[in-house]
Amino acid sequence: QVQLVESGGGLVQPGGSLRLSCAASGFTFSMYPMGWYRQAPGKERELVTTISSGGNTYYTDSVKGRFTASRDNVKNTVALQMNSVKPEDTAVYYCHTQRSGVNYWGKGTLVTVSS
Repeated sequence: QVQLVESGGGLVQPGGSLRLSCAASGFTFSMYPMGWYRQAPGKERELVTTISSGGNTYYTDSVKGRFTASRDNVKNTVALQMNSVKPEDTAVYYCHTQRSGVNYWGKGTLVTVSS
């Protein structure tokens, strides 16, 4: 079965950097787009970035120029490099993929941006 396991969250100061990783299994990873979503306290889950099977990326406006998504189709992992983080980046970050119209999510990793 499809499994997505995030790691790398934690506490980071404003302006700092953090790298999230998602390990995928149970499907042919290289064939599917992957995404990162986040959900801040009291807010709806929102899309942060997507990365196609070929590595093309999309970013929501609020993270453009600060976050970078990448994938390793050999190791079946997708990463999110977060630079110049802001307090408003505080959220639980979820790894996502979709197969045959079914959404799959990891359990999430908490990122807290605070001094």
